[in-house]
Amino acid sequence: MSPIIEYENLRRTNASLFEAYKDDLSEFLNSGWFVLGEGVANFEQQYAKYCQTGHCAGVASGLDALTLAIDACGFTKGAEVIVPSNTYIATIMAVVRNGLIPVLVEPDINTYNIDPSKIITAITAKTKAILVVHLYGKACDMVRIQHIAEQYKLTIIEDVAQAQGAKHQGQVAGSFGIGCHSFYPTKNLGALGDGGAVTCRDESFVEKIKQLRNYGSSAKYHNDVLGYNSRLDELQARFLSNKLNILDEINAHKRRLAQVYFEVLSDEYIKPQVDQDYYDVFHIFTIRHKNRDAIKEYLLKQGIRTEIHYPISPHKQKAMQGILQGNYPLSEEIHATTLSLPVAFFHTEDEVQQVAETLNRWLK
Repeated sequence: MSPIIEYENLRRTNASLFEAYKDDLSEFLNSGWFVLGEGVANFEQQYAKYCQTGHCAGVASGLDALTLAIDACGFTKGAEVIVPSNTYIATIMAVVRNGLIPVLVEPDINTYNIDPSKIITAITAKTKAILVVHLYGKACDMVRIQHIAEQYKLTIIEDVAQAQGAKHQGQVAGSFGIGCHSFYPTKNLGALGDGGAVTCRDESFVEKIKQLRNYGSSAKYHNDVLGYNSRLDELQARFLSNKLNILDEINAHKRRLAQVYFEVLSDEYIKPQVDQDYYDVFHIFTIRHKNRDAIKEYLLKQGIRTEIHYPISPHKQKAMQGILQGNYPLSEEIHATTLSLPVAFFHTEDEVQQVAETLNRWLK
């Protein structure tokens, strides 16, 4: 049976921009400058303004954004970085790749974001940074986290991969510290391939990222530090500039779809927590239920595709054995009960209502 309602369809998500993308491709080909050209520079300027940071460096992926940002901080090998226990594994990979120790902290079970009240107990003399993850499109409680960081003189690094345009008390995610962004195609601000960026109010820090992304070079053939080859693709940057123009429209549409779920979906499902201090952009709309797997199978039989973000806790991943230790029951509970419902830019309110009504029928 072919799906009636897809979870994601990147052709449909981007269809309204196809003509603009064709113009981008033509301009790109005619420019003759295919790496770190005008397209990247323009996007960096536009995105820095959108993120309220003033400075931005485009890199090759979200993982690279995290890896280069942590590298540029210059922490001593073996230093500790606090990370949420239920994040996607890439966040932790970036810490490990830099020779640092990830210290997992459990989330708030209501928001799925790192619990500020548990951060303090995880801080030691070796702690150098708090790496927050704005998960599913909801910003973390950055006011409390900033206070903790100031008190203990810790660097704030933000994983903004799922929260482009999300806000806490009117301030945009990625502007509270060092913002690390992913433009993977499924993100609210998704490219047509991989891409990432680092945003920061500190111009000198962003210049470090620009140096690191280009073999550690600030001037051609002069390599001052051990760098990487991690440059935002010129063509993807042009695509992203066009999509950035409608990012607020994308976020607003996804918020309307989320509202349908809130209004129609039974309270027997645990729905995302909303609060007036937060502007959520619903990159992912999650529900939780103890019979998650049965519900997912039922929906598929009804022609509705869903996803699980994510089925395995980071500390349970094979790649993290011997690296991550301890028990994280809240993380495991979230990973065992969370189901992601259709909430893409191409979905209609009627389709989302159909999903909600189908879920309600399962309860009966």
